[in-house]
Amino acid sequence: MDLYLYNTLTKKKEKFEPINPPYVGMYTCGPTVYNYAHIGNLRTYIFEDILKRVLIYNGYIVTHVMNITDVGHLTSDADEGEDKIEKEAKKERRSAWEIAEFYTEAFKRDLKKLNILEPTIWCKATDHIPDFIELIKILEQKGYTYRTSDGIYFDTSKVPDYGKLAGQDLEELLPGARVEFNPEKRNPTDFALWKFSPKDVKRQMEWDSPWGVGFPGWHIECSVMSTKYLGQPFDIHCGGVDHIPIHHTNEIAQSEAAYEKPMAKYWLHGEFLIMGEKKMAKSEGNFLTLSDLEEKSYHSLAYRYFCLTAHYRSPLRFTWSAIEGAQRALNRLYENMKRYPKIKADFDKEYEERFHQAINDDLDMPKALAILWELVKDDKIAPEVKRATIIQFDKVFGLSLDNPPEVKIEVPEEIWQLLEEREKARKEKNWEKADKIREEIKQRGYIIEDTPQGPRIKKATILNK
Repeated sequence: MDLYLYNTLTKKKEKFEPINPPYVGMYTCGPTVYNYAHIGNLRTYIFEDILKRVLIYNGYIVTHVMNITDVGHLTSDADEGEDKIEKEAKKERRSAWEIAEFYTEAFKRDLKKLNILEPTIWCKATDHIPDFIELIKILEQKGYTYRTSDGIYFDTSKVPDYGKLAGQDLEELLPGARVEFNPEKRNPTDFALWKFSPKDVKRQMEWDSPWGVGFPGWHIECSVMSTKYLGQPFDIHCGGVDHIPIHHTNEIAQSEAAYEKPMAKYWLHGEFLIMGEKKMAKSEGNFLTLSDLEEKSYHSLAYRYFCLTAHYRSPLRFTWSAIEGAQRALNRLYENMKRYPKIKADFDKEYEERFHQAINDDLDMPKALAILWELVKDDKIAPEVKRATIIQFDKVFGLSLDNPPEVKIEVPEEIWQLLEEREKARKEKNWEKADKIREEIKQRGYIIEDTPQGPRIKKATILNK
């Protein structure tokens, strides 16, 4: 079955044809590790995980590379301001290396909680300094660079199709239109390849180079690491839509200038998570972390389910009622899976084909979820076949449907007392009283399940962490 993906570069949905089938090279822009990832960031990583799972579902062998930006990402897109890692290090009174390591591990824990498959290759910027210098040397030899008082810059005017990813012309980008105007720049879109350490300031992260002591620019890092591990061109480059006009545009410019061939064949971008009236962002001060959701007793996989309810190219609005709805829907799925017998069975071919068509249509997860719920409600399908089919679907959904997490709830003392009264009534064969107590417990939001091991109590609407 053919797979179709929307290519930002060509502005259309295209049949996916890898460069060297069945192998697929995929690069996803990783985090700048100066703080916890917020759930808007994590929406992008969930979309990329779905893409990877869909590729694997279609029989491809995926080499997935993700970078860790632990140096070089400044607070301004104008290549000005402090390095985000060093700035946080001063704030927390720790070393930049400690900050990077701490938030890298926090990010990896979030990925695990969300059932996001780890990349084949993790690559840290600080491990590739000599590689960055070599690419800058190539660009220098080809006449694409110039020197200013604060660094070595790439001259975007020498790239005729600069801005093609975003559909922008260089002439349209007036000084100050996109970033703060630096008078030393030849063009407002020019960007730093290597930044010099400030005079009379000793940075924690700095290296010698042919141009002076300093550190790499953010954009050079992804160009180098993607090409080093995947070659050029490679199949798929991913990120958030905010990377299109600057970061990914600059990656393309320098990579294609250096090697005179396309950087990547397909470019895919995930849309924003909206909170209130703006995109969720640390700079806006309107962000939540995965821990914030867990503290309110929402399971991390409820957030993953929530992200599946919208297409990755559509903005998704976060509300607490929406995450509550996602939690309840996921709980219902878990409860259904617990009821289906664990008998070996083949999956339903008709449902699987419809599911496969949905995911292969540019990762249409809302449609795939609708097919899943249609299957759950289909009385014509045997329970064991439902189970087998849902497990097949979950290879893409990644919701742990084959092995639902345990429900842990804090039961108030009065509920336990009612449960004891009911057990006493049952022993006395006072079935009327036992039923009344069961109903009272239900009215208070708890459900009793009688099992051979004794009664189980649960709260059906909230799955706690």
